[in-house]
Amino acid sequence: MNLNNKKIIFYDGECGLCNRSVAFVLKHEKEKTILFTAIQSEFTKELFLTNGWQSPDLSTFYFYENGKLHSKSTAALSLSKYLKFPQSLLRALFIVPRFIRDGVYDFIAKRRRRISKGFCVMPTPEDRARFLN
Repeated sequence: MNLNNKKIIFYDGECGLCNRSVAFVLKHEKEKTILFTAIQSEFTKELFLTNGWQSPDLSTFYFYENGKLHSKSTAALSLSKYLKFPQSLLRALFIVPRFIRDGVYDFIAKRRRRISKGFCVMPTPEDRARFLN
C-alpha cells in the first residue's frame, strides 16, 4: 500500500477504551479520510517490519501522517487537527511538555482495560472500508 498522504490510526483492537476512541474519531472527524487498523493486525505487523519501526506496543496509540509515525500523546494531539471544532482545540495541549503529556498518557494506558470494558466499534458499511486488516 502506498502510504503517501494517508492518515492511519493504530489501536489495540481488544481494548474497550481504544475502541471507544476509534468511535469518537469516526463521529468527530472533519472528513472521512482517516484509516484504522488494530495493532494486532497482519497489516500493522508487516508495515512496522517493512519500515524498520520498533514492534508496536499494545498499550500505545499510534497515528501515521505525512510519512511520520507518532505515538502516545503526540499521536492523539496530532490527530486532533483532523477533528471538528471544538475537539480540534485539543491541539493547544502541545504547549504542555511531552514528558508530562506522556506521563498522563501512561497513567491512563496502564488502567485502560479497567476504565472501559467490553466495547466494540461497529462502523457503518461506508466506514468499514476504512478499516485495514
